[in-house]
Amino acid sequence: MQIDVLFFEGCPHYEPAVELIRDVADELGLDPALTQIEIRTPEDVARFAFLGSPTIRVNGEDIEADRRGDANYAMSCRRYGEAGTPPRQLLVTALTNGAMS
Repeated sequence: MQIDVLFFEGCPHYEPAVELIRDVADELGLDPALTQIEIRTPEDVARFAFLGSPTIRVNGEDIEADRRGDANYAMSCRRYGEAGTPPRQLLVTALTNGAMS
């Protein structure tokens, strides 16, 4: 399983999100390849279809199904509901589904 975390420098939610990913993966007994991709330029935003920091993808798919195909790319903070990091259950679901594909 491949997990990509896209972020920009200075994002206050990036490191907590990575810690949460590692914690959930460990809890599920998974050992995914975790790649951290820094978004630096407007060109990076477009090339990586960046939906804000942190954007998390499992096997190339955004963890929020309703954001897949979203073209509102931005060099901004990403919100998961009211928080800057995704809810634990969203990650559990995404990693479980990713492990099965």
